[in-house]
Amino acid sequence: MNILDRIIATKQQEMSFARGQKPFEAVLAEARAVDRPVLSFSRALTDSRSGIIAEFKRKSPSKGWFSADADPCEVVAGYVEAGAAAVSVLTDWEYFGGCLEDLRIARNVAGCTPLLWKDFIVDPYQICEARIAGADVILLIAAALTVERCAELAALARSLGLEVLLELHHQAELGHVNEHVNLVGVNNRDLATFVTDTDVSLHLSEQIPAGTVKISESGISRPETIRELRRAGYEGFLMGENFMKTDRPADALRSFIEALQ
Repeated sequence: MNILDRIIATKQQEMSFARGQKPFEAVLAEARAVDRPVLSFSRALTDSRSGIIAEFKRKSPSKGWFSADADPCEVVAGYVEAGAAAVSVLTDWEYFGGCLEDLRIARNVAGCTPLLWKDFIVDPYQICEARIAGADVILLIAAALTVERCAELAALARSLGLEVLLELHHQAELGHVNEHVNLVGVNNRDLATFVTDTDVSLHLSEQIPAGTVKISESGISRPETIRELRRAGYEGFLMGENFMKTDRPADALRSFIEALQ
């Protein structure tokens, strides 16, 4: 069993427990009752000069803890002030040290900056939780879903007003793109092995449907890499480790944006 398989198995157990605590119908009704306007993640990226999606996460399965005591209020507010186009909040606890409360806290300080709820979605229950907690866009990972399940989850997200970011890593996963997907992200990290290579984004760029907002995810640490990815058609760049491994993530983001410009 590879890393992704373990994460998905854990997530399915978590969802089974959650459904036992509160029925899906109740969570769905609560999500439908949320009246907060959703901010456009795709527009924020196309309007931004940097396109950087700064991520809040405390650890990764491959590299351990970056900052066990990281405060989402402080970090996310700092990201917004430093000029992030959008912010990603990783809420998985077992493997990334996050929780849904991190997203709620981030929503309170993010203002008009869109929030990506980053987790391993396997159940409609999670999409309802995302809407309730304050997300503007959810992540669906092609490697974790069948084509049919992906379309079902994307349709639910859109019905709740959320945008959908579909994450790919292999050419074969392009079949997961459907009418409910707003953005396509290429994860430079293979979630089965956690090996990272930004050439993956360069290779898949021209194969993503025309007119789609494209995001390159993971493994980006130099302004030169973003310039190269822009030339390949990418408008968004998800970066987390590069900032979170520092003592002052917001300052690291600010310096990166300055170097990029």
